[in-house]
Amino acid sequence: MAEEVKKKKKSFAETSFAWYFRELGEAVVRGDWAVKGSLLVMGTGFLARKQILKGILVTLVQLAYILCLIFYSLPYLSKFGTLGTVEYQDPKLNPLTFEVEQFPYDNSFLILIHGIVSIFIIVVFLLFYIHNLKQAYALQCAKEKGKPVNSFRQDLQQMLGNKFHLTLLSLPTIGVVLMNILPLLVLIAIAFTNYDKLHMPPGALFTWVGGQNFADLFGGSLSLTFGYAFGKVLVWTLLWAVMATFTCFIGGILLAMLINSPGVKFKKTWRTLFVIAIAVPQFVTLILVRNFFADQGIFNQICQDLGILDLCRKLGLVSPSASFIPFLTDKNWTKVMIILINIWVGIPYQMLIATGVLMNAPKDQMESARIDGASKWQIFRKITIPYILVVQGPALITDFVRNINNFNVIYLLTQDVYITQDPGMYKSNAKEVDLLVTWLFRLTQEEQNYKMASVIGIIVFIISVVFTFISYSRLMKGGREEDYQI
Repeated sequence: MAEEVKKKKKSFAETSFAWYFRELGEAVVRGDWAVKGSLLVMGTGFLARKQILKGILVTLVQLAYILCLIFYSLPYLSKFGTLGTVEYQDPKLNPLTFEVEQFPYDNSFLILIHGIVSIFIIVVFLLFYIHNLKQAYALQCAKEKGKPVNSFRQDLQQMLGNKFHLTLLSLPTIGVVLMNILPLLVLIAIAFTNYDKLHMPPGALFTWVGGQNFADLFGGSLSLTFGYAFGKVLVWTLLWAVMATFTCFIGGILLAMLINSPGVKFKKTWRTLFVIAIAVPQFVTLILVRNFFADQGIFNQICQDLGILDLCRKLGLVSPSASFIPFLTDKNWTKVMIILINIWVGIPYQMLIATGVLMNAPKDQMESARIDGASKWQIFRKITIPYILVVQGPALITDFVRNINNFNVIYLLTQDVYITQDPGMYKSNAKEVDLLVTWLFRLTQEEQNYKMASVIGIIVFIISVVFTFISYSRLMKGGREEDYQI
C-alpha cells in the first residue's frame, strides 16, 4: 500500500512539474525557426503555420504587455523596494507664476498595490508566454506527423462547444483574482511593513521591515504587549470556536430529536416558533440581549427581585458589595454569557438542519440494533451521531471556521460595554473577550495599526486552512458515507 502511494505521488509530481518544464525545454531545443522566432515575436509560430488571425492576436497581446510594462509596471516596480522616498509637502505658492503648486510625492500604499499588481501581471504573462511557445511547438509536431491543425474558427467553436465550461469559468476566475487573490497578496505584503498611524500615506511614507511584526507578535515581551495579548486572544478564540460549534451542533440534534419524538404534540408549531427566531436579524437580537443583560438592565432587576443576586454573593460568584451581576462587564461572566447567548441564537438553525438529516437516518440499522437489544443511548452514539457526522461533516467544519471569524456575536455583545482592566491588553487595544477577528477590527478602525492587523489576519487564515485541511482529511477518511448509502 505504501509503495502504491509513493508511486502515485511520484506520478503526480512527474505530470505536474517535471513534465511541464520538460515539454518547454523540448520546444526550445527541438523547435524549428518558427518556434524559436516565437521567443522574440510570440505570433511567429502561428503566422508560419498560416494561422494569421491567432498570430496577430498573440502578437498584439505581447505588444500590449510591453507597453504596460514600460508605462505602468516599471515606474512602480522601480520604487517597490523602498515603497517611496519623496515625502509629501503642502502645496506652495510659486512666486513666478503666482499659482499654488503641488510638488510630486510618493504614496507608499499606491506603490505597494500597483507593484503587486505589476508582479502579478508579469507572472501571468510568463505563463501565457510559455503556453504560447509550447503551442507553437505542438503545431510543428502536428505538421511533421501530417495531422490536421485546428483553425482559429475551429478553436473558437470548441470554446463555445465542448470546451464551453472553460469559457464560463473565465469570468468567475477573473472575479476571484480581483476580489480575493490580489487583496490577499496586499494583506500579506502589509504585514511586512511599518504601515500604521505614524506612517499614514499620503502624509507620510512607510517601508519594509521584514519579519519584525511577526517577532513582536510571537516573541514580544510584556513591554511590547502584543505577544502577551496575542496568547490570551488566541486561546479564547480557539476555546470559543470549539464551544460555539459543539454546543449548537449537539443542541440542535437533541432539540430536533425531542420535537420529532412521538410524545410531543404540535410539532409544526414548535418548529415555526424556532424559525421565527431565525427570521429576526441577528444584530437586532444581540443588541436587545445586550441591553437585557446590562448592569442596570431588566435581567439584573429580575435577579435582584428573585434573590438570585444574594445567592451569587453567598456562593462567591460576585463580590459581597456588588449591586448587580456583571453579565457583560466581568471577563469570566462575559465569556460564559457569550457562549450561552450564542447557543440560544444558533440552536434553531442547527435544529432545522438536523431535522432534515434525521428524516433520512438509516431506519433499518436502528431497527436491527433495537432488536439486538441496543439501548437508545447506544443507538444514538453508534448509529445516529456517525451518520450525522458523515452527512453534516463539511458543514460542521465550515461552522468551526465561521465561528473563528464570528464577528457579530462578540462585537455586538461587548462593544461599549466590556472594558478591560488589564494594562497589557489595553496597550494592545485588545480585550479578554476579543476574538482574533474583532481584535483585528479594533486595530484597524481605532488605532490604524494596519501592520499588526495584517499579521493577525494571516494567522487567522493559517489557522482556518490548517484546521479545514486536517478535519476534511480525517473526517472523510475511510469512505464512511458508503456505510449509509441505500
